[in-house]
Amino acid sequence: MVFAITLSVLLITGAVVGVVAQHRARRTRPPSDLDAEAEANHALVRLTSGLVPPNTRAWSTANADTDHALTRAAECRREARSLLATARTAAEYAEVTRLAGEGLDHLRVARAGLGLDTAPSPAPAFATTSR
Repeated sequence: MVFAITLSVLLITGAVVGVVAQHRARRTRPPSDLDAEAEANHALVRLTSGLVPPNTRAWSTANADTDHALTRAAECRREARSLLATARTAAEYAEVTRLAGEGLDHLRVARAGLGLDTAPSPAPAFATTSR
């Protein structure tokens, strides 16, 4: 009886090890670009949230340089958004992140020209809850 139980345990252990080994062998494909995609999405969300005017009257009294910077930020957002829709590789997602960063730079110039805080409040990457 003890021999049968020991043999059963060894056979089950061998089967589990075999399944795990096969599963790990299939995992050798290259990692996905999900991190780059998440970073690109986050940068685009930050740019989009910064384009929402906190004070519409301040935007309406903007000078030409401020208006130009705001227009460039909106153009960067539009271009980054269209690139994000077709991006599939880490390099393409990096280009989206670069464009969104350029748009944020233009947005800082525009906000400084209006006398507002130069950095829009960053959206948190992940929501946290306290218990």
